[in-house]
Amino acid sequence: MEIALYVLAALLMIGGLAGNILPALPGIPMIFGGIWLAAAVDQYRHLGTWWLVVIGVLGAIGVALDFAAASLGAQRVGASRRAIWGAGIGTVVGMFFGLAGLIAGPFLGALLGELTSGTSVLRSAHVGVATWLGLLVGTFVKLVISFVMIGLFAFAMLFG
Repeated sequence: MEIALYVLAALLMIGGLAGNILPALPGIPMIFGGIWLAAAVDQYRHLGTWWLVVIGVLGAIGVALDFAAASLGAQRVGASRRAIWGAGIGTVVGMFFGLAGLIAGPFLGALLGELTSGTSVLRSAHVGVATWLGLLVGTFVKLVISFVMIGLFAFAMLFG
């Protein structure tokens, strides 16, 4: 049974890495769940409370950055408050429409938000592109944080 639980923990971590890119899977929470499961199976001998807290805080930062990335991209180019709200709403709504929705949602939300604030179509498109780039950077940061979480887990299991 122990081996099956370790395999499940590994599958959760691998699925979590895929979930950082695929919108249908909650990447970082899956990775943390796999790490916690492996620690529990090991009876927390190698990976104790402090390791789990540090890895959990990293995961929480990654999730927060993921949600904020598109809005931060819009804010960086001086977008209006409506565009920033639009990017956030577009990100949430886009999650329900798969990969295409996740890519187009923040862009369209920021574009529509900026258009409703009375700016030109060109300026609104610029804000939409900056929002999309923010989302791309957010995905990269989320992947980096995920690998750091897994690296800390591996370090603790090997040397803890």
